[in-house]
Amino acid sequence: MAKQLLHLVIGGELDDVADIRFRDLANLDFVGAYPNYADAKEAWKSAAQRSVDNAHMRYFVIHAHRLLDVAGAQKCDEDH
Repeated sequence: MAKQLLHLVIGGELDDVADIRFRDLANLDFVGAYPNYADAKEAWKSAAQRSVDNAHMRYFVIHAHRLLDVAGAQKCDEDH
């Protein structure tokens, strides 16, 4: 069984195409969660192609597995 490396795909309209600041966080498009980068990239590509006519719409792949630190999170919970 391959190691699961969680990736999230989200998108939304940006205030300015030169920066990553979403216009309205309440309207983010959560495309999904994927067990590997290849699957996440396919989902990202599909979502991005659907929004090609909106210059302010951007989709991103978030490498969530890099943000997860179980040992560190447990220590933080113990400290608070």
